[in-house]
This record gives sequence, structure tokens and C-alpha cells, in this order.
Amino acid sequence: MKRLVILGGGESGVGTAILGKKKGYDVFISDFGKIKENYKEVLALNGLAWEEEKHTEDLILNADVVMKSPGIPDKSPIVKKLNEKGIPVISEIEFAQQFIEVETIGITGSNGKTTTTMLTHHLLKQGSVNFGLAGNIGKSFAWQAAENKHEGYVLELSSFQLDGIREYRPHIAVITNISPDHLDRYDYKYENYIAAKFRITMNQTENDYLIYDADDEIITKWLSEHEIKAKKIPFSLTKKVEGGIYAENDTIISNITNEPFTMPINELSLEGKHNVKNAMAATSVAQLMRIRKETIRESLSNFQGVEHRLEKVLKIQNVQYINDSKATNINSTYYALDSMATPTVWIVGGVDKGNDYDELMPLVREKVKAIVVLGVDNQKIVNAFGNVVDVMVETTSMTEAVKIAQKLAEKGDTVLLSPACASFDLFENYEERGKQFKNAVQNL
Repeated sequence: MKRLVILGGGESGVGTAILGKKKGYDVFISDFGKIKENYKEVLALNGLAWEEEKHTEDLILNADVVMKSPGIPDKSPIVKKLNEKGIPVISEIEFAQQFIEVETIGITGSNGKTTTTMLTHHLLKQGSVNFGLAGNIGKSFAWQAAENKHEGYVLELSSFQLDGIREYRPHIAVITNISPDHLDRYDYKYENYIAAKFRITMNQTENDYLIYDADDEIITKWLSEHEIKAKKIPFSLTKKVEGGIYAENDTIISNITNEPFTMPINELSLEGKHNVKNAMAATSVAQLMRIRKETIRESLSNFQGVEHRLEKVLKIQNVQYINDSKATNINSTYYALDSMATPTVWIVGGVDKGNDYDELMPLVREKVKAIVVLGVDNQKIVNAFGNVVDVMVETTSMTEAVKIAQKLAEKGDTVLLSPACASFDLFENYEERGKQFKNAVQNL
């Protein structure tokens, strides 16, 4: 019996354990932190062995294969030891893919991947295609593979998940964009991060597709320097692209299939230029999957959007409060600030992943009237924007941050939570940060 050791007892770890057990592996889960109660119950129900708050080497280094949760860096001591022993360390995506015989659509990018994944899934669902939604989102891919109820999967894939693939091959791959993110995990080398993203297409064949942003210089440069086998499907806001999808006269125009598709941009339910691109990417997938044009149009106009992504919370005394907690990098916050149409009180801060705030300067000068810094170590943000805005207040609690923002905002303004940083200094994750923001706003 092959031994499967799983590092990390979260969603991907527990899902992998269930699939591993079903496929006849001797399974062991080891988590250096605490395992959540709800997951412990699932492990107990399935009779699975686990440990928490430690990694017992004798129980780990005898593995045939190790599934590492995406949050654990390659630099961690236990992973180094596994590598020295030549024990394969893979991601949940890689482990699960060998047990499914259906197609997957893999979606990656520094920004927009959650919206694009959910929008793509929405289009397929409305077109009566029974695809599961997994990866970096929702119930884990391995868990769903164990239940085997779907005829395919739409997977949101982070660079960390792609680092751990060997054979995984999506039938349709999407790269929404690439901008510096998580550089702390890639030795602060941008090229390593870019290479990680492009792993999504490394196993694709001539029968597969790569959908990508043709306006993104990093992507087009990489594609001009590397051969790929997949059929390329570009999308663009600035130029006409052959065999792809583009914008002209405020209309999305697709010539991917023999049936041209058009849709007025103002009929999209999501606002902002970046969302036009997300819609183009999702439409490309839907067309390749032969979803009817009417269904695509209808779905693009009724999609509700993603929680914690430019989510309108409430209007109080004519001030609009917006939750963009999912903006954990500079590029995301750039989109958020770019889409602000009124004077903005900006709540920013958290764990900096090697951010360069210069990119935001023109937008901050133009749109932001005051900054509320929410974090444990705010020095870098204070240094960057201290002389740019008239008012800057530091705080370490969400309730306080929202109350200060309310005092600083006047009628017709917007209060925007768009942190540009990870959340782990004060919150468990960006979801908790967003929920606390919404609660604080509702309690004003």
C-alpha cells in the first residue's frame, strides 16, 4: 500500500485525504498549525490519522508521495528534507488530476482570477453544463473528484498550486494578467513568478487552448520567447485580434468560432475596464464550450460578482462604502482606485509582500482625499503617501478604521477598503477582514 502524507490540514489537505483513502492509499495528515474543528470531525468520520502543531519526521519521511498545501513555502525545513530524500512533493491539483477522466478549465493570473473563474462557471451553469468549481475556491478539487459528480471542472489556480504540478493539463487554460505578487515566495525574482504562472500551459497539446490578455506586456513578451503547443486565443481592449475577442465602439466582439458574438459593454453586470477583460476571458471559454450566444449574453448581464471584490456594502448619509478586501496586491488596488468616480477615503495596509507603491501615486493624487492605514507595521505606507494626502491616520482595528473613515468622509464621497496587502497581521484571511469591514459599516 502506497503511503500518502499530506502537509496542511485545511480544505485542500482534507479533500486530498478523502480522495487518497478512497483510492487505497495509507494516508497521514500533518499540520504545523492547528487543524480547524470542522475538519477534525471530517477526518474522524473517515478514520484518518493526523497530527497538529508539529511535523513528526518519522511519520513523514517514509512517504511515497507528499501533497503540500499551497500555503507552505518550499523553503520550510520539512519540505527541504523531503526534497533531499527525493520524495515527490506535489499539489492537490496534481494529486487529484490522475483520478479524473474529465476535462478541466484552469484559470490563473495575478488579478481577476476569482471573478473570471466564477463568471466562467456561471456561464457554463446557465448553459446547462455540469462543471464543478474548485481549486483556490470553494470545496477542494480532490474532495469533488472523490465524489465524482461532475462532467468537468473550472479551477482557479494560484502560482503556488501551479508550482506543484507535473502532469496536470487543462483543456482550456486562461491567464488573466501578470503583475508582481508573492515575490517573497519567489526569491524576489519576478521572472520566477512569471514562469510559475506559465506552468499552466506546459503540458497542453495542439488540441488545447490558451486564452490570454494580449494587452499584457509580460504575457506577450513571454509568449514571443517561448514555444507553446496550445492554440492561442487572445483578448484585448486596445486592438483588433484575430481568432480572439476584442472591444470596438463600446462593444465586445468575438471571432473565436465561426459564429461571431457581440455584446454592448454597458450591458455587462460588472463595472470597470478590468471586468470587461474578465468577461472576455469567460466568454472565450463559453464559446469554446459551445454555449449558446443568447445564454452568454444573459449570463454576462445577470452575474452578481464576487464577495470582497469591489462589493458595494451600504450608502450612509450619501457616502458609499465599498469592500475590496480581496485586493491583496498593488495591481488589484490600482483597478479599485481607477474605478472610483468620487473623492475617496482609502483604508489600506496589512502584510506587505514587497510592494512598490509608486504605481499608485497618480491615482492617489487624483482620487484620494484621506488615508486610513490599518496594520501592525504601517511605516512603508506612511513614507510613501504621507506627503501626498492632507490627512493620514494610523489604526490597528477595523472598527476604529471605519469610524475614522466615516468622520473623514463627506456627502458624495466613497470609503474604500482596498488594502493592497495580505491580511495575516490582524485577520485570519481577506474574507474575515472583509466581513469585519461590513459589520463595522453596518454598525455605524
